[in-house]
Amino acid sequence: MAQAIEPPPVKLIMGLIFAPEAPIAAVRRQLKATYGGIDRETTLLPFVWTRFYEREMGPTLQRQFWSFDALIAADALAGIKRQTNAMERAFAGHGGQRGVNLDPGYIDLAKLVLATTKDRQHRLYLGQGIYAEVTLRFTGGRFVPWEWTYPDYRTPDYLAFFDAVRRRYRQQLTALLAEPQHV
Repeated sequence: MAQAIEPPPVKLIMGLIFAPEAPIAAVRRQLKATYGGIDRETTLLPFVWTRFYEREMGPTLQRQFWSFDALIAADALAGIKRQTNAMERAFAGHGGQRGVNLDPGYIDLAKLVLATTKDRQHRLYLGQGIYAEVTLRFTGGRFVPWEWTYPDYRTPDYLAFFDAVRRRYRQQLTALLAEPQHV
C-alpha cells in the first residue's frame, strides 16, 4: 500500500493587474510584509489580453509578476488567495472599485498553479471557496500551455519569467533537501 507523504514546499508567485493610479508601492509593501521578500519580478507589461477588467479598473492596465523568496506549503494556496482578495478590497478606490487584481499561484518542478474563486470543468476545489488550476505544465524542458491557459500566460515574456522562477526554485529546493534533517 502506498504511503501518503507531504510534498516539498513550492515557490509562491503573484500576478498583478493594475490601473496606472493604483497604489502599487503600498501593495508591494503589504505583500512583502505578509509573504517575505520578492526575489524575481517582471518589468511592467501592458495588459491587452482581455477587456474584462476595464469596466472596474479602467483602461491602460498594466501587468507584473513577482515571485517570493520564501517557499510555502502547497496547501497554503487557498488561504493566500483569501488574503489577497481581502487586500484587493483594502486597496479599492472610492466606491469599492478595484485598482489592483492579485492572482497568487505557485511553481513547482512540474507545473504552475493558479488560485481562483471561479469554478470550471478543469479546476479543483481546495476549500474556503477557492479553486486551483494547473495553468502550465513543465515538459520537455519548458513550460507548455493547456487548451484553457490564458493567452497572456502563453507569451514568451511570461514563459521566460516562469522559467527563471522555476530555476531559482530548483536551486532553493536542492539546498533545502541537502540540509541535514533534525528529528
